[in-house]
Amino acid sequence: MGASQLTVAVARRSLEKTMAQRGTSYVQEVQGIVDATYRVIARTGSFDPKLRDILSESGLSTQAFYKHFRSKDELMLVLLDDGRRRLLGYLAHLMEKVDRPEDKIRAWIEGVLAQAQDAEVAARTRPFVAYQDRLAEQFPDEQQRSVDLLIGLLSEAIAHLRGARSKVSIGRDAKAIYELSFSTLHRHLSHGTHPSHAEVNHVVQFSLRGVGALPAP
Repeated sequence: MGASQLTVAVARRSLEKTMAQRGTSYVQEVQGIVDATYRVIARTGSFDPKLRDILSESGLSTQAFYKHFRSKDELMLVLLDDGRRRLLGYLAHLMEKVDRPEDKIRAWIEGVLAQAQDAEVAARTRPFVAYQDRLAEQFPDEQQRSVDLLIGLLSEAIAHLRGARSKVSIGRDAKAIYELSFSTLHRHLSHGTHPSHAEVNHVVQFSLRGVGALPAP
């Protein structure tokens, strides 16, 4: 799998001091660290993997790590971005399969909560869910851009549902659905549980009523 855009950006920052022909190997080294971190998290179940475990898994030295990353938090930011972009592609794929905007909203919510259903997927999703508040404090711009990509998918579906209504209202409703869905996901990932069909459907129904796609009960 190719490096995410942010992974490439981090690698390119260090590449400015090196020969251009070494670019490919540097990017591959960064991706190797990212993949090793995913494996450590999946194996240990820790939200805060030790740097020495990451280095041992990747086969790289401390010096090699700091050649690419200023801190472990910056590495986790790359994982955060990588995880969100993977999720973004997955959600966009689900939403493309349906035509009605309300079905697209349903697909988005179901896709988010599906991240807690499969053990391997849950292990890869935990980092960006667990670290999002901490990383938002240290890297606010990068974190917000990542969140905006996911909310943007919802905003587009809500806009199609409502036509020419207020963009402010659309953005607020999309953010509310995002926060409801991700708080539910966070709870299940933290406890190692899985959302039931009834719970997923309740979140969907609640959200669709909120945006006016369904009448109030």
